[in-house]
Amino acid sequence: MRSSPYVANSHTDSGDVSFSDAELNAAADVFTRGPVAAFKPAKKEHPILPMKGERNILITSALPYVNNVPHLGNIIGCVLSADVFARYCRLRGYNCLYICGTDEYGTATETKALEEGLSPQEICAKYFKIHKEIYDWFHIAFDHFGRTSTPEQTEIAQDIFNRLYQRAHVSKDSMEQLKCQHCNRFLADRFVEGICPVCAYEDARGDQCDKCGNLINAIELKSPRCKICSNQPKVESSNHLFLDLAKLSSSVDQWFQRSSSEGVWSSNAIQITSSWIRDGLKPRCISRDLKWGTPVPLEGYTDKVFYVWFDAPIGYLSITACYTKEWEKWWKNPEHVQLYQFMAKDNVPFHTVVFPSSLLGAEDNYTLLNHMSSTEYLNYEEGKFSKSRGVGVFGDNAKDSNIPADIFRFYLLYIRPESQDSVFSWADLTSKHNNELLNNLGNFINRVLMFIKNSFQGVVPAMSLQDNDKKLIAAITRELQGYVACLEKQRLRDGLRHILNISRLGNGHIQANQPWVLMKGTPADVARAGSLMGLCANVVCLLSVVVQPYMPDISAQIQDQLKAPENCNFLQDVFVPYIQPGHTIGTPQPLFAKIEDSTAAALKEKFAGRQKVAQPPTPAKTLEPEALTSSQTSPPQTQSKEEMEQQLLQQADKVRQLKASGAPKDTVDAEVKILKELKAKLGVAEPPKEQKASSGSKGKKKGTA
Repeated sequence: MRSSPYVANSHTDSGDVSFSDAELNAAADVFTRGPVAAFKPAKKEHPILPMKGERNILITSALPYVNNVPHLGNIIGCVLSADVFARYCRLRGYNCLYICGTDEYGTATETKALEEGLSPQEICAKYFKIHKEIYDWFHIAFDHFGRTSTPEQTEIAQDIFNRLYQRAHVSKDSMEQLKCQHCNRFLADRFVEGICPVCAYEDARGDQCDKCGNLINAIELKSPRCKICSNQPKVESSNHLFLDLAKLSSSVDQWFQRSSSEGVWSSNAIQITSSWIRDGLKPRCISRDLKWGTPVPLEGYTDKVFYVWFDAPIGYLSITACYTKEWEKWWKNPEHVQLYQFMAKDNVPFHTVVFPSSLLGAEDNYTLLNHMSSTEYLNYEEGKFSKSRGVGVFGDNAKDSNIPADIFRFYLLYIRPESQDSVFSWADLTSKHNNELLNNLGNFINRVLMFIKNSFQGVVPAMSLQDNDKKLIAAITRELQGYVACLEKQRLRDGLRHILNISRLGNGHIQANQPWVLMKGTPADVARAGSLMGLCANVVCLLSVVVQPYMPDISAQIQDQLKAPENCNFLQDVFVPYIQPGHTIGTPQPLFAKIEDSTAAALKEKFAGRQKVAQPPTPAKTLEPEALTSSQTSPPQTQSKEEMEQQLLQQADKVRQLKASGAPKDTVDAEVKILKELKAKLGVAEPPKEQKASSGSKGKKKGTA
């Protein structure tokens, strides 16, 4: 009989691992005692509230913009990572609450509403449904998924503002902005286009140039034009409110030093926050000249709304308030609640500087961030995700790949960009799936259950532990404890490695002991084979539990095939055998099917950008561009001016995207011709040539904050 290798880190190391007698005996003792060694946590009922004497964990993931369809990078950066941690906390018996929702206010929503010919409310309702369906498909188990466009948001945001204002943490000042005389409104950055002052690209946005990538102040654009009517706006002064971060800097720095040293923070979050504080915090504008948002409750400013980065993080509180009227037990309870937040690194400073400044300045005993898990970026194949160009997998077309949601979850977590950017690759997904899931995890589980079904009529045999069994139990206990240690620190990628190591250990134990040979021997050999399978059935049971945060559907399938008892779904840092002799298993089925290289190549081609971009339901009521090339000299009588303006806006966006993507000149020229015809029909004049050559005047903030 071959000896069984127990490897500390079996995917990299080789050779036997030694165990102390105490370690072997402790692991074997827990296993021998059986389920009586298991702790039985109380079941949680909604609404979940902090409990005295329990570990109360509040989990949030960055609120996705309602008008954006999330791609796989967005999903791993926030909601999926938080979901894994929340599921882990539930398995551990912690008293946790996972809150998220759509960020619905601001310029982006107003812009999208104009593009689609809908009201902001209609846009939010439409895309909230899309988001919810996407997260449901990915098995994201929120305790509550809400929205920010609620009365609770208005009440809480205005209360925090009033407390800041009363404590002199808000100052008044003016800013020079572009105002469209035709539309009679100050234009937010995304409502302005013009010539980039850096590279001279003609369709730069008011916040950033798509061609050179430089950030831009709208008033720096040359020959700026209103995105709504195409008229040229003028620079005017507008009064605004500013959160005085400089006055709050000392309090924020003290909190940051304490929180980042006592809690678990990603290194990029520490670096970004340190940089902001080191470079000196400055007053930050918290108001905007928009209609869609939380109204500013201050005389003289009631025609304005709060800026999204002051308002949006407060959404965590208001969404919790929509979940339970006792929301303050979570958000005004820093002594008994630990707050964990998940996001990509671009959101970090607003959660570690701006939001804490607001809560500290409000002086209302708010629960502040304790642990920050922020990822780097996930790229797609050789480039980046792009909805407009159809590049990459987005939440609304992931199911079109025919790849199960749990496989996406597994791969995204396997390559989670925890310390550096990573790349989604169909070839790599195929390799990881076939080698790690099919040949390792799935192979071990299926061979154990099939052996019990075929050789022992589906009944788990009696177990009698030998020395190498005890070594297996000790090795698995080490991996289990490594798994727990990783997830406690939100090292989700490394936690997945420990799961795969456990199944490798199980496969190695079977190979070393060869139960199929034992079944042909003496009754004692047959009994030994049965004992091996009883032990391995419990390894399968453990795998069904530790894999649950990562692949919940696969976990459910394993437990159904094993007919695992419900009480196994509590995770300790010791290996407890819930499958006892005499237990009858269900019907074994393969968990995974091989993904062929040809399938991966086809999927790469499908999502490479040449396919038609999937559009959300309920399209805007606009005239198709093809109709504009016909012999008609005027739009149909049933089309209103507003509809024509929406069509103009869409066509302008189309031209901008074609230019930014480097489309052929004849293609661009054809679309520009359509755009000019639309402008002519609406009576919108082209900017004079001398204006296009003139320099845009740079604006500045007036006064002293």
